[in-house]
Amino acid sequence: MIKIKHVADSQICVIDPITDRLTAANATSFKDEVWQLIDKGEYRLVIDLTGVAFVDSSAIGALVGILKRLGNRGEIVVCGLSGSVDKMFRITRMDRVFPTYPNSAEAAAALSERL
Repeated sequence: MIKIKHVADSQICVIDPITDRLTAANATSFKDEVWQLIDKGEYRLVIDLTGVAFVDSSAIGALVGILKRLGNRGEIVVCGLSGSVDKMFRITRMDRVFPTYPNSAEAAAALSERL
């Protein structure tokens, strides 16, 4: 359900949910896969939502669950918010919880600066 890419010469992991809709139907499996990455030592995460056209409250809950699992060990940012995804982040005020960037390159660069 996810595609993983590591940014060269860094400890940053870019996670691309391979779906156009992140909803109750798949949010739990998405969260579980990311939790496995965290448990394996991936602590600097970029969630790339470029290909996601819709998220519901379950997806938001999954992202919050990922943030809690990560705790103080690392950082998580999101990128590629557009249309209804951006609107959902603003409505739920998750744009204040998760730093957001236009694309994965800018998100990775921002995380790299904080290393």
